[in-house]
Amino acid sequence: MQITPLAPSCGVEITGVQLADAAGATLEAVRQAIYAHGVALLRGQVLSPEEHIAFAQRWGGIDINDYFPLTEEHPEIAVVRKREDQQTNIGGGWHTDHSYDQVPAMGSILVARVLPPAGGDTLFAHMGAAYDSLPDDLKAEIEGLEAFHTADHIYASDGVYAQTDMGGDLRGQGMTTGATHPVAIRHPVTGRRLLYVNPAFTVNIVWRSRADSRPLLDRLFAAAMDPAHQCRVAWEPGSVAIWDNRTSWHYAMNDYQGHAREMHRITLSGEALAA
Repeated sequence: MQITPLAPSCGVEITGVQLADAAGATLEAVRQAIYAHGVALLRGQVLSPEEHIAFAQRWGGIDINDYFPLTEEHPEIAVVRKREDQQTNIGGGWHTDHSYDQVPAMGSILVARVLPPAGGDTLFAHMGAAYDSLPDDLKAEIEGLEAFHTADHIYASDGVYAQTDMGGDLRGQGMTTGATHPVAIRHPVTGRRLLYVNPAFTVNIVWRSRADSRPLLDRLFAAAMDPAHQCRVAWEPGSVAIWDNRTSWHYAMNDYQGHAREMHRITLSGEALAA
């Protein structure tokens, strides 16, 4: 197995591994690379839906997504799809999945199934690098603070997606979500300090109004969006990306209008987060 950085601060490409067979020490090495670097890209994978599920089960628990369409034969697999006639895509902004859950998902295993002829890359940003880049006074300011996360404004029947051509494809519009997490967490495995807020789902600092929270959140978001913390995953047939939601943000580029894109995602169970 060979691990090569995708960028100085974020992401790796792993070669010499077939995920359909990965177990034991090989799986553990893949895990540790993702925990540390945020995302791993593996190319040349031959992974059936059944093998996709089996690999996820070897990793740990599977969380069923409440919003995305599910495959009929395999409800563990969420379909991240944009038809050629749609303008809106899923995930077209910086976010980390499931931060609106009190026990957020660890991460995801995303398999490319249908790709446009060009475009549709995914950007990732490393939240450890983002935290390290904060000035000392800002680190001191956020120490001990918690933030409230919700998806209601995104997925509700009157939410962001409902106003677009993607709204009819999604589920769970009647759900109510909400969770509180530290603004800066410690990774439960590596122990690294990580920034844990994101523009999609973090709406306010606890005990502050949204308006009063905006200046601080905007400073943190701007630090996290620094291109120095980012990497780009360029998809091709046979590509699989696995990422850690605690360590990274991601952003699905919507630059392939007139073409379809379909990815199959399994969400990996996580654990409660702590400062």
